[in-house]
Amino acid sequence: MKQKAIILDRDGTLNWDPGYVHKVEDFAFLPGVIEALNLLKHEYLFFIISNQSGIGRGLYEEEDFWKFTNHLILKLEEEEIHIEKVFFCPHHPDVDCDCRKPNTKFMDEILTEYDLNIEESWMIGDHPSDVEFGINAGLNTVFLLSGHGEKHKHRLTQKKIEPTLIAKDLLSAAHKIRSYK
Repeated sequence: MKQKAIILDRDGTLNWDPGYVHKVEDFAFLPGVIEALNLLKHEYLFFIISNQSGIGRGLYEEEDFWKFTNHLILKLEEEEIHIEKVFFCPHHPDVDCDCRKPNTKFMDEILTEYDLNIEESWMIGDHPSDVEFGINAGLNTVFLLSGHGEKHKHRLTQKKIEPTLIAKDLLSAAHKIRSYK
């Protein structure tokens, strides 16, 4: 039987993001994140796919990304929430690469390893590129107004990007996903 998955953006979706967040001492979950993931964890596998242009811009190193991400994963594990795998694009947005969302390289990698039901899987994030990625990968999508979502919402209309759902935060998204048919 195929499994369902939720692909999560990291910054502004799971954790507070003042911009290029990478220091463990700046880590904080956004409100409702633990409750949201607990609502979904018995039905879905969780993956993180994150654009990390701060590395390509020279603002921090890949090692900083992993320290921060491993801290986040440890905090989730303490709540019995498991992340299957983490993927990230370290490139500057001006670099032509195949791993930066909305490109689907990382989803293709997930699909070679996991037998997923794409039609019942989701991408959740606070940037239009998260929604574009989800659409490109054939996933249902949730655009979050939390994180940077409110600031970038107008770009959905400009670029004619239509998410499956719009939610104020991850907890609201979890409730909407559970009742979505």
